[in-house]
Amino acid sequence: MLKYIGKRILQAVPLLILITIICFGLINLAPYDAIDSITTPDMTKAEVEAKREAYGLNDPVIVQYGRWVGNILQGNFGYSLLSHTSIKYDLKIRIPATIQLVLPAYLTAYFLSIILGLAAGSHKNKWQDKLIDGLCSVGISMPTFWFAMILIYLLGYKFKIFPIMGMHTIGLENSFADYMKHFAMPYIALTIGFLPDLTRYVRGSTISQLKEDYVIVQQAFGAKKAEILLKHVGKNVLIPLVTKLGMALPMLVTGAVITETIFSWPGIGPYFVKAVQAMDYPIVMSVLVLSGTLVILGNLLSDILYCLVDPRIKSMK
Repeated sequence: MLKYIGKRILQAVPLLILITIICFGLINLAPYDAIDSITTPDMTKAEVEAKREAYGLNDPVIVQYGRWVGNILQGNFGYSLLSHTSIKYDLKIRIPATIQLVLPAYLTAYFLSIILGLAAGSHKNKWQDKLIDGLCSVGISMPTFWFAMILIYLLGYKFKIFPIMGMHTIGLENSFADYMKHFAMPYIALTIGFLPDLTRYVRGSTISQLKEDYVIVQQAFGAKKAEILLKHVGKNVLIPLVTKLGMALPMLVTGAVITETIFSWPGIGPYFVKAVQAMDYPIVMSVLVLSGTLVILGNLLSDILYCLVDPRIKSMK
């Protein structure tokens, strides 16, 4: 097991290097560079050139890339071009806020999908299956931002049940009740956004497992449908579903960009969107590298979890 984990980590290193190259390359291929975001029309060419020299943009590309990667390896993500604040400090504040929102929403959707998926898969082509699958189809086709705006209009503006924006009311930063009021609408929007895909995944796995020979054997021995579903089918359905936990790792940071922006939740979402709009390239590059790294780590975690829950896979490694 440890040998396999070590092998997967070694395989991840070239991918991490490739991610940094792609991120750095794409930013450098953009029609604007970092200086364009901090210069003004009344600056002379000499002043602009002085700024380019100060930021090291006149150095060869390979030198700029090496300097950037070296800083990242030291935990130094640089500074915002506009606010001049430390990106590392900003991420330390905003990542926990994003996790506080995304993690409960994803876990809620995860457990609800198990219940709904098993119910739909075990009643294939019956009214339960058609109802659940139909709702999933609506959920998948419904844009998250549109549903979030509907929530804002109905629960925030029309009936004034929940606050429309932010994480806290000014002056009530330590109030848990106030936090939960702000948390409710983005939490609902994200849960509904995550739920349809997970439910369909469980439904498909359930239908596949019900066709296996062991189900026929259990039925021949007189086992009840509920017993087969919960004791046997449910366990086998959870094996591939476990991999979804690993794949969810990048969503803890960048999985709610749209939702956070709409609700003005002080997480990574608004931070990243504003950086893109302002051409604040150090922030954009840092978030992209962080997200890409989490994708690789999520894949690694999925493989490890798969080995832990399925001994057959462990024996083949």
